[in-house]
Amino acid sequence: MVGISFNQKPYRRIIMELYGADVVSSPSERTDFGKKMLEQDPDHPGSLGIAISEAIETAVKSGGTTKYSLGSVLNHVLLHQTIVGQEVLLQFEKIDTKPDVMIGCVGGGSNYAGFMYPAMGRKLRGEDDGTRFIGVEPASCPTLTKGEYKYDFGDTAGMTPLLMMYTLGHDFVPSPIHAGGLRYHGDAPSLCLLKKLGYTEAVTYDQVQTFEAGKLFSKTEGLVPAPETCHAIKAAIDEARKCKETGEEKVIAFNFSGHGLLDLKGYGDLLEGKLVKYV
Repeated sequence: MVGISFNQKPYRRIIMELYGADVVSSPSERTDFGKKMLEQDPDHPGSLGIAISEAIETAVKSGGTTKYSLGSVLNHVLLHQTIVGQEVLLQFEKIDTKPDVMIGCVGGGSNYAGFMYPAMGRKLRGEDDGTRFIGVEPASCPTLTKGEYKYDFGDTAGMTPLLMMYTLGHDFVPSPIHAGGLRYHGDAPSLCLLKKLGYTEAVTYDQVQTFEAGKLFSKTEGLVPAPETCHAIKAAIDEARKCKETGEEKVIAFNFSGHGLLDLKGYGDLLEGKLVKYV
């Protein structure tokens, strides 16, 4: 578990441990690469790229007893996640309408792509040319908006295959924002290609803006969203406000991807005026 998240979100670790998991803060002393990172900085906050490197090293050195399963970024993972987007389209068919805008947060890409790829497929096939797609990322980790489009490794140690993607560099260490799932240096190759060709848009917000959106959503809808989800909510609110200004009517769909009941430290910092923007 990325070191900064290990410290920020103890209840996530506790739940995993209740189910029998052994949760290790990354970078760790359990791998050669983790030790190397700690030698450079004993208080290293970690990154998803480093955690992936440690996981791969652990699997490679296990003698065949351990397997590593990717959770994001690679295209087959995104396609697996599209069960979500398939259900979204069926739900819209049941109410005889379609989304004008689809919004999701972006870390490695599986959350956003799983939500919108089926609808994007319709657009690419010429069956729907009216839907806009907006991926939302942190201002402190702006991969799609400020990354370089090139081949790069998916992990910090360079153990993965090279991927053609927008990247901030595989050795990039993001700021310790609470949206841990969005603190990744690159994005899925298929999603990056869609961005490069102009089929999907990308916007960024700092974490104070996103937590404010989550606070508003909590008060109006009764659900406390995860920090990652707050990014999508912020963009949805902004799109709705644009419609209010112009008088347009639009159907705006966003992916409510997780609750924030294990992320209350971030909301506490917001309420106490301690939350840092990190841009």
